Amino acid sequence: MRIMGVDYGDVRIGLAVSDEMNTLVGDSWTLTERNADLAAEKIADEVQKRSVQRIVLGLPKNMDGSEGARAEKCRLFAQKLEEKAGLCPVLWDERRSSIEAHAILHANGRREKNHRKNVDAVAASLILEGYLRSL
Repeated sequence: MRIMGVDYGDVRIGLAVSDEMNTLVGDSWTLTERNADLAAEKIADEVQKRSVQRIVLGLPKNMDGSEGARAEKCRLFAQKLEEKAGLCPVLWDERRSSIEAHAILHANGRREKNHRKNVDAVAASLILEGYLRSL
């Protein structure tokens, strides 16, 4: 069984897939798609292609634990993913994942202007990694 981590954004969506034993994050990449319905379809295709059996979708919460407009968008996207992929996404608290992703990229010598290309994939990896640790 493989698990997919998703960092949902309006333009770029970070995706990461675990190994079959659910111990490590394997492949990670970024999907660029502004249309939520098309994005859900593309993710559903990857779910089928990679034999994913669970989706973990990052839920952006405020630092005090409350939910704002971004969290509501994410919940709506979770419904679209469930319709298209046939899997009910696990919503995972993603507070600080993007901040940590930027820090990881910076620590590895990536220039700040190049972070945008990779930060979502790294954030998806962090979301998935956190979920895998909780199992």
